[in-house]
Formats: sequence, structure tokens, C-alpha cells
Amino acid sequence: MSLLYEVCLFSYECINRSVDFEGGMAPVEKKICILDAKTLGSDADLSGIAKFGEVTVYDTTRPDEVIDRVKDQNIVITNKVVLNESNLKWAKELKLICVTATGTNNIDLAYAKSRGIAVTNVAGYSTQSVVQHTFALLFYLLESLKYYDEYVKSMAYSDSDIFTHIDKPFVELFGKTWGIIGLGSIGGSVAAIARSFGCRVVYYSTSGKNNNDEYERVAIDKLLKESDIISIHAPLNDRTKSLIDYKGLVCMKKSAILINLGRGGIVNESDLAKALDEDLIMGAALDVLESEPVKASNPLLSLKRPDKLIVTPHIAWASVEARRRLINELNLNIKAYLNNEMRNRVE
Repeated sequence: MSLLYEVCLFSYECINRSVDFEGGMAPVEKKICILDAKTLGSDADLSGIAKFGEVTVYDTTRPDEVIDRVKDQNIVITNKVVLNESNLKWAKELKLICVTATGTNNIDLAYAKSRGIAVTNVAGYSTQSVVQHTFALLFYLLESLKYYDEYVKSMAYSDSDIFTHIDKPFVELFGKTWGIIGLGSIGGSVAAIARSFGCRVVYYSTSGKNNNDEYERVAIDKLLKESDIISIHAPLNDRTKSLIDYKGLVCMKKSAILINLGRGGIVNESDLAKALDEDLIMGAALDVLESEPVKASNPLLSLKRPDKLIVTPHIAWASVEARRRLINELNLNIKAYLNNEMRNRVE
């Protein structure tokens, strides 16, 4: 088996002893495994988990490897590996599943509950990272940064007879309308920064329940029609699946930029590719795709004007600081469980 962190693979000499935690004595769990540590980065420090028991760390885990790897474990840590009845029924000793993410759609929560298996997640750790990446994507497109960087490095600027080059005009954010789909913690932070740039901020509540007096709540059609920038910060569910389709893209301004930091399935990718090829909008910036890693057949990879699109490989959440917070929260979740405390439990 391939291990990412060999330092985390060891056994305690006194495996049945107790460790003194704040708040009381908690029994050490005998077996812990991390199924997809590679998703946390090669620089991730997972050594703190070792104080809770015997830790086995796997870089990645294929579906056909899950049963063998979880069957004897007390605690399983996963990011994207799917855990459901078909593999969990073999994990007779499993007591806790720790998801190193906010979303828990890869866990069969109903089955876990029926077995008395606790499930925890981590929320709020990546807000600053995702907000920062939202604006990084925007400015890359808005100011044609790739074009200008290549212009200088091609030596064309060196041959210029004037000090500047503005063949790709750009506009200011000041006075523009920024539409936000999903005004949660991340969307709210984006809204505050957009306002500081002088934007009018409007938002669409995907649940229909979110009311924020600071900003104007509008219907999705109005948001698409009036916004100069649209950023998506919503979860994928029945209400948001293909929320942005060709019909909606046709309604947008030709000068508009669409940014998706929510989930890939919220934007219909075939429709987006068509809209970009038809020059219906200025551009799009995506950090999430319906299928990840991206399939080679994805129409977004064969645009007539690839400069109208920037795609990053689901990295908005993954600043160094965000991943450190994530791992710290993971450790605290395990510690709380061992002390019979409720912390970040998912029902």
C-alpha cells in the first residue's frame, strides 16, 4: 500500500491505555485510517492525529479498496471517498466518520445513523480562501491579465513606440452591479468586498429563505439580466441543478462575467460552452466542474475562444491557512468524540 505520511503509521506499545484529555479521560481508539490524504496536500501535517491511536494513511482509495481499508477501523477520515451501506456494512468496529470538508454528500448519513456511527464535518474553514480566489478569477478575466503578461514577455512591449498598450480595454468595478447566487458566509463576504469597490450588490436566495436587509434580494431572472458580475456560492441540490442554463445565459449582458465557486452542476457546462462560443457573455471563471477531475470530452476544453474562460482545479478552498484550519478542526472533532462531546456532528 502507498503511504503519504509514513510518520503517521505506527502502533502504540500500550494500545489500551487512556490519554488525558481536557475534560476527562478518553479511551484511545485502536485504529484510524485516512482514505485520501493526498487531497489535503503533501505539506499537510497529520502528525497530531497519531495521539488518538494507530493511524494508517492512504494517498488515495479506489472504490474497490474501501471495504478492505475500513473493515477493522474505529475512525475513518475521508474527503471525497464515498462511504455507504455497501462498504460500511463490513466495518463492524466503526464508530466515527470524519469528513475533511463541509459537504457530506459522499456519506450515506441515514445508514450511518442506523448503525450509530457518528459523522462530523468541518465548516467555515475556507471562507477567506474562497473569497480571495473569487476576486483572483475575476481580475484575471476583467483586466485580460493573461494577454498583457504574454504581450510583455513576447518582447512586443520592448518594440513599442509608446509607454503603454491598451488593445484590451478594461472597465472599473465601481458603479457595476454584482449579483450573488447564495448569500451565505462566503457569498456575504464577497458582497462586502464588492460593495467596497463601489458595486451595487443584489442576491438570489437559492433556498428562498435567506433575507438580508443589507442587500437587495431579487429573482434569478432579474439578477441575470441586471448583473455585470455574477458569482455563485451555493450548494448543489434539486433547486440549483443546472440553475444557469442557456436560457439564463442569453438573458445576461454581453459584457457580463460569470464566476462559479459553488458546485459544478449549478452551471450547465454544455450550455456555457455554447454561450461563450456565441460571444453571449464576456467570459466565465470556474473553480468547480460537474465531473472532477475534468473529462477530456468536456466542451469547455475546446472553445473557439479559450481566452474567454479560466478554469482552476477546485483549489479555491485550499490556501495553506485554510488547510491548517481544516486539520486543526479535524483533530478537535476526534478529541470531542472521544470525550463524548457533540462537536460538528452531522445528522
